[in-house]
Amino acid sequence: MATANKNLSNYDKNTIPNAKDFRFGIVVSEWNDHITNGLYHGAETALLDCGALPKNIIRRNVPGSFELIYAAKQMMKSCDFDVIITIGSVIKGETMHFDFVCQGVTSGIASLNAEGVIPVIFCVLTDNNEQQSIDRSGGIHGNKGTEAAIAAIKMVALDRITS
Repeated sequence: MATANKNLSNYDKNTIPNAKDFRFGIVVSEWNDHITNGLYHGAETALLDCGALPKNIIRRNVPGSFELIYAAKQMMKSCDFDVIITIGSVIKGETMHFDFVCQGVTSGIASLNAEGVIPVIFCVLTDNNEQQSIDRSGGIHGNKGTEAAIAAIKMVALDRITS
């Protein structure tokens, strides 16, 4: 396991661009909300720590992870954001539903990135069991929401350099 005994959510604030002027759209799935709220908290905390203004962090909720794609696209069309973070959690069950949702969400978010309007950050946990999700949403393996926030800041900074 790539994250065994390792917290990947630690970052050096001195190496992260200041996010004071960046606008963040965050779409959060309500499915497995005990996980997705932890991911959101990690993302929001990291954004604020890196200078983002609370008024520039806009959260929208959707019923499940599959709906993240539509909401992210709507946020992109509004032109109000520099980056979108999609937060979801899909936990493997007994049917192939897990595979279809994971494939669809991954492909959909990749397609949004290929459109090249603004970056869309993928923060969708696809775990085999609930404990793995807990461990990655503020548990022993850190918080993937934090990592998504740092990626979002770096992508906005990259976009501004190359524009």
